[in-house]
Amino acid sequence: MAKFCKNCGAELNENQKVCLKCGAMVDDEVKPAEVDSGSVGWGFLGFFIPIVGIILYFVWKSSKPRSAKQAGRGALVSICISIFSSILYAILTATVLVGSAGGF
Repeated sequence: MAKFCKNCGAELNENQKVCLKCGAMVDDEVKPAEVDSGSVGWGFLGFFIPIVGIILYFVWKSSKPRSAKQAGRGALVSICISIFSSILYAILTATVLVGSAGGF
């Protein structure tokens, strides 16, 4: 089976380590493909540490779109829950303060 240079396409011998045409190194090792499982674990990480989820989303959005989506989704859910909780807390606090100021 003939090998070819990934840089210029020239035919290579089986034991050749450098392309004679362009000088590029010949990579004999087959690299395993990176797995993008989109694991729910990335969602949990994004939920509990939202800044990490946001950073992972932007770093991985082109190379690992499934995992990026999970991390971003977890961060977004966490931020929405935090905002909702803060608004609810403010409303309840204001209600208690107004009610206690009324007297009897």
